[in-house]
Amino acid sequence: MRLEALTCALGLALACQRTSAAGPKGADGGGGGVAIPVLAQRVARRDLPVFLDGLGSVTAYYTVTVHSRVDGQLMKVNFEEGQAVKKGDLLALIDPRPYDAALHQVEANLAKDRATLVDDKLNLDRDIELRKQDLVAQQAVDDQRALVGQLEGQVLADQAAVESARLNVTYAHVTSPLDGITGLRQVDPGNIVHASDTGGIVVVTQLDPIAVLVTLPEDVLSEVVRQMAMRTLKAHAYSRDGKIDYGEGRVSLVDNQINQATGTLRLKVIFPNPGHLMWPNQFVRVRVELSVLKDVVVVPAAVVQRGPGSTFAYVVKDDQTAEVRPIQVGVVQGDEAQIDSGLNVGDLVVTEGQYKLRPGARVAAKTPEPSGDKTAENGRSPHGEVPPAPRP
Repeated sequence: MRLEALTCALGLALACQRTSAAGPKGADGGGGGVAIPVLAQRVARRDLPVFLDGLGSVTAYYTVTVHSRVDGQLMKVNFEEGQAVKKGDLLALIDPRPYDAALHQVEANLAKDRATLVDDKLNLDRDIELRKQDLVAQQAVDDQRALVGQLEGQVLADQAAVESARLNVTYAHVTSPLDGITGLRQVDPGNIVHASDTGGIVVVTQLDPIAVLVTLPEDVLSEVVRQMAMRTLKAHAYSRDGKIDYGEGRVSLVDNQINQATGTLRLKVIFPNPGHLMWPNQFVRVRVELSVLKDVVVVPAAVVQRGPGSTFAYVVKDDQTAEVRPIQVGVVQGDEAQIDSGLNVGDLVVTEGQYKLRPGARVAAKTPEPSGDKTAENGRSPHGEVPPAPRP
């Protein structure tokens, strides 16, 4: 009985020893372990846009404070606050009656002086004929000619007075100087307004197109100027949370001075704004397309791993094991990175799950679905998640 118990104990000890010896082999980096799930993607070669991201402040393309150019009583306001107006639309009417009367008076003076001029010209013609017959003195002819010249000058002065009076009548009808949106009314009908008033009648702002002032570090100045000398730079504007794309614009200029306090410069970008989605003094994110790197090796930025003094990436080999590959990284742009060396087009690189890996570990790599897949067409990522909103 004791012999049988001893035999069973020895067998159990040998079995535990075998299990203990086999355990490390299954857990090491060899091919016998459990495959580690990761996300992976093929290395591609394509063009990579290089962007500059900055915070932008929206400003009206034009802002005009509409003033009265003549003095008088404000008879009528012809706009609603916040109304869209066109250039030349009547905004307000100042009592035109005094200016109509002044116009009629100078027109009458003009008519009188023109009639006098006609009569004196006839007298001059008669004096010239009489002088030929030696019936009048030359002095009389010269005096009549001088009188005609004076009257011609007076007629010109009358014509200028008529033009000025007509202009005042026109100024009594206050019109919009541009296409835009009216602001708050500054003066109510019935008040006396003057050309010297500082507040004006209303402020009109042009919102389409609209301008955005973008703040960037001063270190990018030389590259921005170099690229602008070769072509017109494009830019995209986004809402502050990155969810709304306001469209594409063009960089019109670089501000002529750098802010020494902040070490920044400003770009002015002009955007079409037909829907008035952007509004003056609004903050937006702006992404300026500085250049495009042609035909370069591109991977997701998450592929790049950093170790002591070096960068590397995990590559999934044909035998479904992980390999550490040293790489040289060029430009990192948003969620993408340019690879100068270390990876080849078609290599399967790990984009998520690297923290679980070590060299030689077995992996179960899941790759993105083709771009023509229905989920991608519906605006979702290959893994079933809604992609993040574009961010500058």
